[in-house]
Amino acid sequence: MTIDLDAPGLLPPRMTAADDGRRIVIYGDFTISSVFQPVFSVSHRRAIGYHASLRAHDAQGRHVPSHEVFTMAARHGDMLELGRLAESLHLGNFHEFDSRDAWLFLNLHPAALMDTVYGDALIATLKATGLSPQRVVLEVPEQAGGDTPRFGAIVGSLRKAGFLIALGGFGAKHSNIDRVWDLRPDIVVLDRGILAQAAEQSHLARVLPGLVSLLHESGQLVMMGGLTTDREALIALECNVDFVQGQYFAAPDFDPVPPKVAAERMDALSSALRTQIVERERAQHARLAPYVAGIESAAARIAQGQDIRQATHDLLALPDAARCFLLDAAGRQIGDNVLPHSHSSQRAKRFRPLLHSEGANWARRPYFIEAMRAPGEVHFTPPYLSINEAHLCVTASIASPAKQGLHVLCVDINW
Repeated sequence: MTIDLDAPGLLPPRMTAADDGRRIVIYGDFTISSVFQPVFSVSHRRAIGYHASLRAHDAQGRHVPSHEVFTMAARHGDMLELGRLAESLHLGNFHEFDSRDAWLFLNLHPAALMDTVYGDALIATLKATGLSPQRVVLEVPEQAGGDTPRFGAIVGSLRKAGFLIALGGFGAKHSNIDRVWDLRPDIVVLDRGILAQAAEQSHLARVLPGLVSLLHESGQLVMMGGLTTDREALIALECNVDFVQGQYFAAPDFDPVPPKVAAERMDALSSALRTQIVERERAQHARLAPYVAGIESAAARIAQGQDIRQATHDLLALPDAARCFLLDAAGRQIGDNVLPHSHSSQRAKRFRPLLHSEGANWARRPYFIEAMRAPGEVHFTPPYLSINEAHLCVTASIASPAKQGLHVLCVDINW
């Protein structure tokens, strides 16, 4: 339905009680109530918090988007009062909510955050409802406040008052990691758009665990919301996020989610993820098996004194072999890369300055470190960006005896 923004004679919003005892806000013909969507801890297998949102209905009981009600309130000069009442509504209903020690997640409007007395007013409301600031997670929009020192100071004062701070929508538009470093939130909420793209593009799904790891190393817990499908939920778990939320797990409701439901859903997901990883590893093992035999044979020939180009001929004939190269015991490359006879691509031409690697030092690379750690065994790296042509590859390596100690034979495999 469409709301008449110029409806005359609206009475100011007021708080009252519904028939079931829950608090509601009446604004004109609209009834506004609180609903709470659980936030689950993957490790704890239970809801550790609830995200508050508004649900509005008109006089006929039809659902009305809450943002349209707020738009109407702004036109009539009631925006600030309605916002404060909505916050009190959430706090009061959550206090009556059987949530034990769970957090209450509140979305904050950027304008409220820039109000220097906001924190004091919120604490006063908390005292009136019997909640402590430590039970409240204030979710700050990632783009809110710009880079102004005042914004950072306000967020800092809220943290000192005991509130937890969540940075919402991270990864959207012009997000930058320095935003996390400046505000030092307790929780970073990844933007839903990142998840949607990762669900459709496998190479983006491979990048997400690194982003989550970076945030963890920066001192933040990570939450992924908006999950609606099995695939999205599995991506979230494999990324090692701490918290998940979405219709896939539970819809917003008036009542807490039963603990058994959450535990069963988490256990089923974890089992599905284990199965997925086992199947992926089995397929990867089958794909890489020819390279194990090929590099072992080539290393043995080189150890017997055969030229690397002759020794790796069969290895480079494998479908995805990109190049072979030999390193000394210090990680320096002996000679140049040995390429398949059919090697020719526009990408190689574009990255020509990186193609010749004689004398390069690869001592920091995992394929050298792991090979030297366990000579005689074949090691494979996870997929990574090859510097030679700036594309994804896996490198197999093996350390073998040589006249001058050990040397390491490597083969890059296009991934």
